[in-house]
Amino acid sequence: MKYHKIDSKLFVKNRKNFMSRMKKNSIAFFNSNDIYPVSADSTLPFEQHRDIFYLSGVDQEESVLMLCPYASNPNHREVLFLKETDDHIAVWEGPKLNKQQAYETSGVKSVYWLDEIEKIIDEVANECDTIYYNHNEHYRAKIEMETREERFNKWIENKFPKKIKERSNPILQHFRSIKDPIELGLIQKACDITNMGFRRVLNFVKDGVWEYEIEAEFIHEFLRHRSKKFAYTPIIASGNNANILHYVENNKQCKNGELILMDVGAEYANYSSDMTRTIPVSGRYTKRQKDIYNAVLRVKNDATKMLIPGADWKEYHIEVGKLMTSELLGLGLLDKSDIQNESKEKPAYKKYFMHGTSHHMGLDTHDYGLLDEPMVENMVFTVEPGIYLPEEGFGVRLEDDVVVQNNGEPINLMKDIPIEAEEIEHLMNK
Repeated sequence: MKYHKIDSKLFVKNRKNFMSRMKKNSIAFFNSNDIYPVSADSTLPFEQHRDIFYLSGVDQEESVLMLCPYASNPNHREVLFLKETDDHIAVWEGPKLNKQQAYETSGVKSVYWLDEIEKIIDEVANECDTIYYNHNEHYRAKIEMETREERFNKWIENKFPKKIKERSNPILQHFRSIKDPIELGLIQKACDITNMGFRRVLNFVKDGVWEYEIEAEFIHEFLRHRSKKFAYTPIIASGNNANILHYVENNKQCKNGELILMDVGAEYANYSSDMTRTIPVSGRYTKRQKDIYNAVLRVKNDATKMLIPGADWKEYHIEVGKLMTSELLGLGLLDKSDIQNESKEKPAYKKYFMHGTSHHMGLDTHDYGLLDEPMVENMVFTVEPGIYLPEEGFGVRLEDDVVVQNNGEPINLMKDIPIEAEEIEHLMNK
């Protein structure tokens, strides 16, 4: 944990919001992630389950949060169960939270060790009619293994088979999509670290550099500023690699005349940033490259203005498609016959721009958010149009992270990251 301490009032508020949507006489549980094995005695770096982090700020394994707002015992309305720490654990694994530190982190006053969990749950659950089960219901989730959360769910269901079952995820999807000012500050910090990494790279790129060397420059700068890692697997795609949307090998040498599409973001305190920039290896765009680049930039800028309260996510993407269609017609990549022959299911612009323009962003890069709810103030979205030209050996994508606002245009959290073609050329040739 490299980040500075987060004010516990964020987690107090998040729990209050969640419990406001719980049914009377109900109880909810949230679990840490496992530490996942690789092979032999090696493991992946621990990544906290975002839901328990969102509700408590606890960032360690073997932790459980219990919420029961109608418990007769006030001490059992919010409870944290933690792995008991001792001197032996501290020597081998580093110090874990003690009860006072857990309270200071989360604002939860009732903290027990895990060996008391069954006794406390039995006492509290017997007063409840309904149990909220937490499942990963993100629209892009691919569930191929049983998590600690799901093992816990099975255990609870076997203990209390007659209780009414409810889902916590719709409540979390709603509240997690609307960011508190503290969260916006943490996302801004992640964006600022990304900015420093990008500016470092602008001074580093030259003919002959390898994609993985650029990746190394980013992570060097990220770690220097208290980010523990990339927010997601970085894409450093030179030349035709840019036309592979999820290219992550980062193992090609970059040559003069090529563009490099860099989809990279730093995390900070488990919050993500998500940036894409496309720069010339030589430090100068060709006229054709710049024409495509500026077309994408115009779509990005106009699409950003459309992220306003009340906007519908699906309709927004249809309107962005119209913007892109206009640009592609202007570039000569589409003609009138392409438009006449398109269908609702397969619009003509999808030949060159085949992915979505925006997604929720926050604790997860593709963050929680109910797509059938209208946009509201303090939702954070990416804006990432692109044009991909495999026949010409390059692709351009540009991406910023923005905050929906009630008054005026969205706030661009990446406004300080260079994006105008002329500024990028200037910085690369200083």
